[in-house]
Amino acid sequence: MGSRRATGTGRRRSRGPVIVVCVTLSLCLLVTGGVFYLVGRVSDALNEWSPPAGPTAEPQAGTIETPPHDQLTGPPDRSELTAAAADPDASGEPGADERHTPEPTAPRAEGAWVERVAEATTIPGRALEGYASAQLVMAEDQPSCQLSWPTLAGIGMVESIHGTYAGGELGPDGTTTVDIIGIPLDGTNNTRAIPDTDGGRYDGDTEWDRAIGPMQFIPTTWGRWGASLEGGDPDPHNIDDAALAAARYLCAEGRDLTDAADWEAAILEYNQSREYVNDVLAYAHAYADASA
Repeated sequence: MGSRRATGTGRRRSRGPVIVVCVTLSLCLLVTGGVFYLVGRVSDALNEWSPPAGPTAEPQAGTIETPPHDQLTGPPDRSELTAAAADPDASGEPGADERHTPEPTAPRAEGAWVERVAEATTIPGRALEGYASAQLVMAEDQPSCQLSWPTLAGIGMVESIHGTYAGGELGPDGTTTVDIIGIPLDGTNNTRAIPDTDGGRYDGDTEWDRAIGPMQFIPTTWGRWGASLEGGDPDPHNIDDAALAAARYLCAEGRDLTDAADWEAAILEYNQSREYVNDVLAYAHAYADASA
């Protein structure tokens, strides 16, 4: 009798650890399931972000055919353009009953030139006007750089498909109808971690910086090189301002962009990727050849 009680008691006592183990396993499964659920939600949220067209983007329908990368060894020939003639009446004082639209103060490409080259290159006319205007400004401000618009057009194509990424387009004033804002530069997705520097002023993100506008500037770089073609506050979402800022950035350090080494160094400064350099070079050559 005594031995049976002892045996029974031992069996009852042995169930305690088993119950504890079962409860622990159940809690672990619940926690693990919750973690997987949260990870799945976070992954879904990240997958909703799509960066602007980059160096690995496939050519879009309707864009110009580019030459093979291995056939290109230097920058395209400098492409001259026809500047619009100044309006002789633009400086006149209007009468009290007259209403004049303000005339552009910066040099612009001639309308007929823009129309012809836009058709030949498939570049939207308003984007081409921005690239050409930047060339004309730099020809006056920094002629030794010898910047040519096809280089800017190559960057504009690779970065944002000339301001049309995400279904938007360039309005008559050169501003994108849809703000082009890149993914958070938080160290993931092959990005460098750059905590917010502009308080979300340009990119709407107060935690991380993001590339902005049709030429995809990082806010700190825009803060240094941003310039307004017509005066006023520079706008990174405006193709005129963005193209001029890119031109100033490329021409820094006394570069001569007709020199192969200087041209390559300038593009690598813009984006440290060999594939990026090759893609910009291919589009620049294609645009220069088509416009000749």
